[in-house]
Amino acid sequence: MLRLIAELDAALEQRAGQQLLRRRRVVASAQGARPVVEARQTLHFGSNDYLGLAADPRVVAAAQQGAARYGVGAGASHLISGHFQPHEDLERELAAWVAPCANARALLFSTGYMANLGVITALVGREDAVFGDRLNHACLNDAALLSRADFVRYAHANVEALAARLAASRARRKLICTDAVFSMDGDLAPLPQLLDLADAHDAWLLVDDAHGFGVLGQGRDAGRGTLAHFALASERIVYMGTLGKAAGVAGAFVAAHPAVIETLLQSARSYIYTTASPPLLASALAASLALVRNDAARRERLFASIARWRAEASHLRWQLLPSVTPIQPLIIGDAGEALAVSEALWDRGIWVPAIRPPTVPPGSARLRITLSAAHSAADVDRLVAALAEIGADPPHGAAR
Repeated sequence: MLRLIAELDAALEQRAGQQLLRRRRVVASAQGARPVVEARQTLHFGSNDYLGLAADPRVVAAAQQGAARYGVGAGASHLISGHFQPHEDLERELAAWVAPCANARALLFSTGYMANLGVITALVGREDAVFGDRLNHACLNDAALLSRADFVRYAHANVEALAARLAASRARRKLICTDAVFSMDGDLAPLPQLLDLADAHDAWLLVDDAHGFGVLGQGRDAGRGTLAHFALASERIVYMGTLGKAAGVAGAFVAAHPAVIETLLQSARSYIYTTASPPLLASALAASLALVRNDAARRERLFASIARWRAEASHLRWQLLPSVTPIQPLIIGDAGEALAVSEALWDRGIWVPAIRPPTVPPGSARLRITLSAAHSAADVDRLVAALAEIGADPPHGAAR
């Protein structure tokens, strides 16, 4: 055996011994609250399809119509010949709706990872600095490192710590980046205070609203995301929203001042040097966005389920983190115990993936429970009852 292969095998064996080996389950149906997984129907609490749009017949029909008209591939990058009318229309609609500043423009990316990579590497470089929350998503961290700017991390949601680091920096340009809704804890970033600091230190504020877009916002602004939740707008804000979570399809977009968007179009390598997403997806997203904006009942069902879950889960033996979003983490602690509880749920027909290090810090392995507009009150009650039963008689491998 090659030494290189032997080293990989040894590292994988070590990971398995630490209960950190990941595996995939194969889904054999449409996304939803009750997917067919490995030949069995499950009750699913692990998807980011927060509004239940991934399999909505109207969105599916729009995708089919888009495929019939435009085909299934873009054929080239946006700047070569892959920018189709549905892309252009969707960018205009997203910019006008999210409106991080007056006269904002938007730019579509294939994934949120590529969007954040494009923004940070286009706006900062050597002699600059990126300031990131310690619980930021991995793509923000990777982008900061690849930008070659100084990467300064601050304690989670600690505005005072960030203020001190900004004041101490002598960087030419400064960029603050943060999740808006933190993907593993479900809490909100202190965006108003972060924007105040960006103003005080002449910095950009990159807001990754992957888990807020489509969900947060009130009244006429419902679904516009975390900026609407806090009623924020500024030319300093660079807003990134993903389109494969609450919007139910795929891709991402960046909305910002026109000068920012034009800079990304000209300089963001993850935009310039990749084939455009199929225009059929933009057609599907147009239908999805109409539902996000106009179907208030979906969000009402979602937030009713969140309230029901939080009221009932407060009596479980594990720690429930504070969150007003669809992300409802239940902290188990030990990675082996988190796996054991997840498997015990699976044995009861409920699918909730266990999240372990390095995705979360050591000692904070958890069930990342996500709620959807597709869940009923009975679904939530079934999950709580199963967890209560498991907690009363912990499975093999769990702490007693």
